[in-house]
Amino acid sequence: MSRVFVTGIGVVSAIGNNVEQNLTQLKKGESGIGKAHFLKSNFVETHVFGEAKISTDELRAQLNIFDKGFTRNDLIAFLAFEEAIKKAHLSAQEISSTNTAFISASTIGGMQMTQELYNDANLISKSSDLLESYPGHTHAQKFAKHYQLSGIVDVINTACSSSANAIMNGARLIKAGKINRAIVGGTDSLGKFTVNGFNSLGIMSEKPCQPFDENRSGLNLGEGAAYLILESEELIGDKKIYGEILGYGNSNDAYHPSSLSDEAIGVVIAMEKALKVANISPDKIDYINAHGTATGNNDYTELTGIQKTFNRFPPFNSTKSYTGHTLAASGAIEAIYSILSLQNQELYPSLNFKDCIIPFDQKPISNYQNNVSLKYVMSNSFGFAGNCTSLIISNI
Repeated sequence: MSRVFVTGIGVVSAIGNNVEQNLTQLKKGESGIGKAHFLKSNFVETHVFGEAKISTDELRAQLNIFDKGFTRNDLIAFLAFEEAIKKAHLSAQEISSTNTAFISASTIGGMQMTQELYNDANLISKSSDLLESYPGHTHAQKFAKHYQLSGIVDVINTACSSSANAIMNGARLIKAGKINRAIVGGTDSLGKFTVNGFNSLGIMSEKPCQPFDENRSGLNLGEGAAYLILESEELIGDKKIYGEILGYGNSNDAYHPSSLSDEAIGVVIAMEKALKVANISPDKIDYINAHGTATGNNDYTELTGIQKTFNRFPPFNSTKSYTGHTLAASGAIEAIYSILSLQNQELYPSLNFKDCIIPFDQKPISNYQNNVSLKYVMSNSFGFAGNCTSLIISNI
């Protein structure tokens, strides 16, 4: 089976509109979580969010996309996608090849336009294109049309593990010889409908989140998009290689619609599967980019799973303390952050941590560290209903 290498990356998040801006903020330990300026919601006055620092109008102008029906969700996806294909030096012919798959992820789709859709459906406003923009897969349809994609096009919605599963599926297709290139990732933007939904679960924090802290009070919703270019070793030539997708594992404990099992059943299975595919022992993992949502259930369960899987706790952090929880985009964003750690041989602090979760006595990375030795890193993404995915990325 062919090895799978990452040859391009692109990201938009609360800490930057490209990879370089994101890297700068990670190095500085500066979060992008704060008061939202573009989100229309009553919660803007009471809660903080990981909002991308670019308006929808600015996105349209930068991308030169003014077509009707393009939502903010679509536009941040296009911005991250274009950065990734540029870094990988892909031609239009390579992007549209039948041997190139586009596997994306979204849970939000056009749901940030729910109010407008309601007005359309009830004849309160003039007709618009919003009905076609609403489902989670519509951004992929726009990509297919814009780039004349002729290969596999797929969209995954497994909640917060969605784009991690997109990466896993792209790598599997390449290893199986079905394709030789995959553009993988995901996108989710902030919207009133989503914010109201998470508030109903009682897991949104009014202050910046505190992953893996005993006194954590919940997550901060964020928005973002990220895409990775995966290519088989036969295509690499003299291209820059950002890392190798070495292992992956997925499980679903189906414990609860919005929680993981307290025993971390699915978490352990996902990590063990990833280690098996990578053909390495747990002690080889040098760092874990944890799912780390700062909710009561997730952080406790993830630490439980790590304790059961590893003889020692590897260094770990939660970069959601920079971006907020970007839902379907989080797996791809955090895979790119893991790659940045590998590329630069450095670790970024998990922000806002004070006290260890009882009874673990385990502290996430608290200070920026450079000149560390990293060969294998794990990125965890755990979604609603216990859909758990772990990726292992290695340095070259």
